[in-house]
Amino acid sequence: MAAPRPGTEAGGTAPCLVVLLKRERARALVRAAFPRRRAHLHTAKSAAEVEALLITELVDAVIIDAGAGDDAQRLLARAEDFPSLPFVLITTMLPADAPVVARAASAGVAELLVEGVDDSVARDLVLRRAFSGRFERALSTPPAVLHLETPLQIAVWQSVVRRAGRPVRTDQLAKELSVSREHLSRSFAVGQAPTLKRVIDLVRVLAAAELSKNAGFDVRDVAQVLGFASSSHLSSTTQRLVGARASSLSRLRAVDLLERFGQAAFGDPTAG
Repeated sequence: MAAPRPGTEAGGTAPCLVVLLKRERARALVRAAFPRRRAHLHTAKSAAEVEALLITELVDAVIIDAGAGDDAQRLLARAEDFPSLPFVLITTMLPADAPVVARAASAGVAELLVEGVDDSVARDLVLRRAFSGRFERALSTPPAVLHLETPLQIAVWQSVVRRAGRPVRTDQLAKELSVSREHLSRSFAVGQAPTLKRVIDLVRVLAAAELSKNAGFDVRDVAQVLGFASSSHLSSTTQRLVGARASSLSRLRAVDLLERFGQAAFGDPTAG
């Protein structure tokens, strides 16, 4: 069902896309837009396989062939349950596709890719809405409460954020930045900055909060897709960093979590 995982792109993992494609023309469009080294493609054979993947791996986008019949209709009905994970429909825009296009519009599908029209821009259209990219753009500048100011601190923050909550080890970051693990850990937590581990965990909690706002996920699913050992591990991490239960994440905004983190770490989240 799943293609082997490709290598990482600079500073993070390649986007993870789940695709349900029945027609050769749709397959060709996806192959051209997302070559093997540029994306991690899970090719599903049914809507049930797509639904299973959504709760086992952090998915950046779901691409559905309008020619997939009942499976396409079933998945479009689930789009509203996963607003953070864009669903994209590939269509010919011929009269035969009218019912599924109408269903996609009513379900709030993020994007339509029209065969023969959008082929050359398909990659950009999908990735600009993908979960990891939107997460990275929202947090590209380190929040002031973290006191991350040196070039190394900022580079590390941006690399961690680029992974959108996926697990990352200190030695991976050190290799990426061409420094030793010891130098990275020692040079990161200077001044009022938190330790690197706390920053990594905070980013993962921020990602968990975003995913928790999707009706299609429960706490166990969020823990699973972000690589936590268990839902209890996610809960204990959340409690330690921001003093909240994991079950509360769906009600907390990123700004709320950062304020709570600042209060726990520094007492005054606006200090500095």
